[in-house]
Amino acid sequence: LHLSAVKLAELHSDLKIQEKDELSWKKLKAEGLDEDGEKEAKLRRNLNVIMTKYGMNGKKDSQLVDTNYIKDGTESDTLDDPRLEKLWSKAKTSGKFSAEELDKLWREFKHHKEKIHEYNILLETVSRTEDIHKNVINPSEENLVKEEILHNKHRELKEKLRSINQGFERLRKVSHQGYDTTSEFEEPRVIDLWDMARSANFTEKELESFREELKHFEAKIEKHHHYQKQLEISHEKLKHIEGTGDKDHLNRNKEKYAMLEEKTKELGYKVKKHLQDLSSRISQGLQHNEL
Repeated sequence: LHLSAVKLAELHSDLKIQEKDELSWKKLKAEGLDEDGEKEAKLRRNLNVIMTKYGMNGKKDSQLVDTNYIKDGTESDTLDDPRLEKLWSKAKTSGKFSAEELDKLWREFKHHKEKIHEYNILLETVSRTEDIHKNVINPSEENLVKEEILHNKHRELKEKLRSINQGFERLRKVSHQGYDTTSEFEEPRVIDLWDMARSANFTEKELESFREELKHFEAKIEKHHHYQKQLEISHEKLKHIEGTGDKDHLNRNKEKYAMLEEKTKELGYKVKKHLQDLSSRISQGLQHNEL
């Protein structure tokens, strides 16, 4: 796959979550609690996203390539959207961002690209399901269940599209004006969650509690970023030492690399699981708004 050390660690975290979710689903299935097949369909969608994200779906150009921006100051990835490319180009040449801020902004653009990618996969799934549903001649109880599944998927599409639109407006604003030093959060995923939380059906007390939890979540993400960078540095150092033939030095660095790799995987899993839990809570709040 030619993945970087960081991407391999992320793949491990994604697959670990997928495995845990599949084990939970098997238990539900055995108890007869997924009769409509919605949870199974979501698992398949999630696996499809993982395979596409890491270039394991057989399509050459589908992999979301890891950027070298942090390491050498030049981004090797493309954003696959003319509007995003134009915004990024303006931001880079505006002189409003320090190198650290450009690094942060690039992560926001990459995060936005991944959101669009996930939306398109879900849209394709919904379209296929609708085509199958339209070809059914005789309505039945099973078809009514499938209509409910479609309704849930359309709601999920609506939520994702709203998040994409909000995200694009934020990128447009930041690209033109620079970062607001009074901004409450900096991490793209946390900003997304906070924007959605304020639109959900939460009381002031619940919203304040959620804000505090997001602060802890952002600190966890920053810690994960730190270990990702250390892992990349260790990986580059290891490749250099392998060419010197110094076995003792090589063994010491292999041990350090293994420790960093394990810590990065562990933190990646915790971040993604926490993100999954927070997103689920917000989704429930948004659903209450529609009722």
